Amino acid sequence: MIDLPMMQFPVEKLINTARAAREKAYAPYSGFSVGAALLTQAGRLYSGCNIENASYGLSICAERVALFKAVSNGEREFAALAVIWDDREYCAPCGACRQVLAEFAPDLAVYMCNDRGDYRVQTVAGLLPEAFQLKGEETVDREASRSGPVRVTEPVER
Repeated sequence: MIDLPMMQFPVEKLINTARAAREKAYAPYSGFSVGAALLTQAGRLYSGCNIENASYGLSICAERVALFKAVSNGEREFAALAVIWDDREYCAPCGACRQVLAEFAPDLAVYMCNDRGDYRVQTVAGLLPEAFQLKGEETVDREASRSGPVRVTEPVER
């Protein structure tokens, strides 16, 4: 694990928001209720819970629910994420969530919590080294993506 500087935002509030979101989870198949809380750089909180489906591939994790809610509200800069479940082990994001989070915030602090509120902290990049990127990704104009389609400043090699 890495040592991240303590945030100005109370970590307990972030974890409690994730815990409250967990109570809304729909997990009749796995029996694992997960909650997440995403803190933006502007200090706004977005929560999410896992939502399962009989067609398992259509289920969605709490982390992505929180992120998609934030992005759909125009947020693009994130500071921290808390993930909690009803187990004594620490709740780490799955591979799909790690990849989606890496798209927006590879340096995001991820607080992986257990049912007692204990946590471990790691960045998304630490959880997913060498995340997948499309070739030429470094040339994407992320500012343009806020108001419309992503524009590539150079041709992408195929």
